[in-house]
Amino acid sequence: MKISIITITFNSAKTIEQTIQSVFNQSYKNIEYIIIDGGSTDATLSIIQKYKNQISALISEKDNGLYYALNKGIELATGEVIAILHSDDFYTTNKVLQLYVDIFAKTNADAVYSDLYYVNKLNTDKIIRKWKSGQYKFNSFLYGWMPPHPTFIVKKEIYKKYGNFNLQFKSAADYELMLRFIHKQKISLAYLKNYSVKMRVGGKSNANIQNRVNANLEDRKAWQINQLKPHFFTLYLKPLRKVFQYL
Repeated sequence: MKISIITITFNSAKTIEQTIQSVFNQSYKNIEYIIIDGGSTDATLSIIQKYKNQISALISEKDNGLYYALNKGIELATGEVIAILHSDDFYTTNKVLQLYVDIFAKTNADAVYSDLYYVNKLNTDKIIRKWKSGQYKFNSFLYGWMPPHPTFIVKKEIYKKYGNFNLQFKSAADYELMLRFIHKQKISLAYLKNYSVKMRVGGKSNANIQNRVNANLEDRKAWQINQLKPHFFTLYLKPLRKVFQYL
């Protein structure tokens, strides 16, 4: 099984090397690594060039944002499954991809997800939050559940069948895509009980109250455009679930 890993960068010089190294240090080697850069003006590209012989595809040009760039990477991907690892994120150990491959082989699931650590931006050994996903149950999305998107690895055929990221969204396209795949289209899921990714704190949607309000509005739109109806409490439970990740 070939895994296509997509990393999106823009002026990511402070973190991109750790991301790249966490990919190439994996014990599982049947991968292609795709980097889509938004036209960085710092040292990002010079750092990436150090690994050019191992990188399968590199595009650097101005684009229309994160999800536009991810869609570009998905179209380039030739692997059976597609993983997304942002330039602020990195794998927790060198065995992560092998664990995923084993789960795919055992279950033949359409997608596999796992758990995620939020870590301090400067000290990545300091864990701020633990996002323990838990086993998906039918209609879990109605109770505010979603898997952490950086841990969500999906077969390419699912993207081909049900579409890529919806560019109408500014911050919730990952939520909309997983809602569409899992809740609406009912793809088969498998849960890897393992903290597979470390993500630095500081996500755009949670930067301030206004951004959180905007994210909530986009979450509502995700249900509407998929002609799905949440419970009246669904989108209040979604952010409340994060409180328990600090405990």
